[in-house]
Amino acid sequence: MAQNDKHIFPPLGNCRILLASHSPRRRELLGHLDVEVEILPLKEVSESYPAKINPREVPAYISRKKAHPYICDLKDGEILLTADTVVINRGEVLGKPTDASDAARMLRLLSGHTHEVVTGVTLATNKRMVTFSELTEVDFAPLTLEEIDYYVDTFMPLDKAGAYGIQEWIGYIGIKAIRGDYYNVMGLPLHALYTHLLPFANAFRRIEH
Repeated sequence: MAQNDKHIFPPLGNCRILLASHSPRRRELLGHLDVEVEILPLKEVSESYPAKINPREVPAYISRKKAHPYICDLKDGEILLTADTVVINRGEVLGKPTDASDAARMLRLLSGHTHEVVTGVTLATNKRMVTFSELTEVDFAPLTLEEIDYYVDTFMPLDKAGAYGIQEWIGYIGIKAIRGDYYNVMGLPLHALYTHLLPFANAFRRIEH
């Protein structure tokens, strides 16, 4: 759905983003950059990855996999955006929980520890593809079982990597500190995305002239 009711930041005015994600948080965050956005129907893509891959490289690997089914359909002036976010806790990759019990298990693992949130983003046109990653460290205070159960039962964080949303109740009461991009923990590193979008916009502008 194009954001025609919003102002468009002039340097990004030639960018038309095709977002292959149904994450409401990514849609909201991307909208804050004041670019034209269209949400694409999702195509089935396996989010598996090689067993021996470095955990920090997993999101970039998956974001590229998510991009491949769309690339052949891209038209001039369109930029495909795909992304993937994982939580890495003491070397273990935590994706989205399978159910409430798995969500509670993940939060028990995160309780009282520092973990990493890594988002991989792929930008692609019909001529080029760029993939980058952003890492943020998050310090969790010790959580009680009552706090964990309340959060899981009330917010049902089954669509979130690591089973939590920093912008929700558990973030307010449990997160002591972060080092890095806050928006990355929500699922989209906005500063890094903006800096990577600018060269695409400049390339489109040169072609038009």
